Amino acid sequence: MLKILDRYIIRKFLSTFFFMLGVIMLLAMVFDVAERLPEFINNQAPLKAIVFDYYFNFLLYYGNTFSSMIIFISVIWFTAKMAQEAEIIPMLNSGRPFTRILRPYMIAATILMLMSLVLNHFVLPRANRVRLDFEESFYRDRLLVENYHAEFPGNELVHYASYNSQESIINDFVIERYDNKNRLIHFLKARTAMVDSGKTNYWHLTDVFERKITYLDSLKPNLKIQSKVFDQKIQLIEEHQKDTILPYKIEDMAIRDNIAEAMTYTELKQFIRKEKEKGNSNVPTFEIELYQRTSYPFATYVLTLIGVSVSSRKKRGGIGVNIAIGLLFVFIYIFAMKVTTVAATTVGFPPVAAVWIPNVIFGILAIFLYRIAPK
Repeated sequence: MLKILDRYIIRKFLSTFFFMLGVIMLLAMVFDVAERLPEFINNQAPLKAIVFDYYFNFLLYYGNTFSSMIIFISVIWFTAKMAQEAEIIPMLNSGRPFTRILRPYMIAATILMLMSLVLNHFVLPRANRVRLDFEESFYRDRLLVENYHAEFPGNELVHYASYNSQESIINDFVIERYDNKNRLIHFLKARTAMVDSGKTNYWHLTDVFERKITYLDSLKPNLKIQSKVFDQKIQLIEEHQKDTILPYKIEDMAIRDNIAEAMTYTELKQFIRKEKEKGNSNVPTFEIELYQRTSYPFATYVLTLIGVSVSSRKKRGGIGVNIAIGLLFVFIYIFAMKVTTVAATTVGFPPVAAVWIPNVIFGILAIFLYRIAPK
């Protein structure tokens, strides 16, 4: 049963958090409107789509993304204010241990952590899908991909020089197909390639050169071929234009890094598995997105404990000193996240470790600060 002290601290915690969240998100939306308004007007974006498809989901996404940091600042703000108004000292002098005062903080942190988990795994992927579709339609910059290489099922290697989403054209498109003995059996090169409008698997190729190789031992497995010169049959084909069906879509070969934001947990796991098979170099980025959906909410506990520990003592400089200390911790935490993320995407550092190591380090720091906090 919650006591008066519990209800008091939980109420101050949640009210301060939602107030700060509302103010920060309102400012973020104002700055975003100022930046995007000319593009909305030029692209004739409907007002209803701007409000509900974009900004409603914009607030959900960025509010949840920065919720841990806002929780941290909120805890420092109202706890430091309580300390300055001498509310913490009577609580301690009444004989209550510091852990008893900490309990309502952790209850409120648990409420916010569960909300963030639900948003990350169930709500935001669908909301991001709507937001990203709006961005794609009305203001997102064109997608440019260069030097693409991937391996598709059926021992097929696909690579091309460049792709421009504005023109939807692939340049220097090459397909190599190998048999189960790793021998080249089909080579196709086209100067340009594009998908027919409305038909995701129908491709239009120009200036096509093909080489089809048939190995005689595959046709006559019992025939022993002595000469290596005559053990294969080569067919050369040159065409100015060629319409064909290919087993992949342009979306499989030209994707944005933030595409993972619009996928549910199951979809993202399957997507990562397919991209690993293709040898996509962006796989660590997708894995980081997957693991962050759980690690960020759990950072709420760590940052709450740090916030209470550093702000529960009355300081001569007032609340400003506590806020400055809190902002310093926020910057260090963000810096640690960036360092480990870059290590995962560039030098092969395990993505799961890159996501959780900052929480572990700051968790140890939180325990240390808790032990030296006034009791």
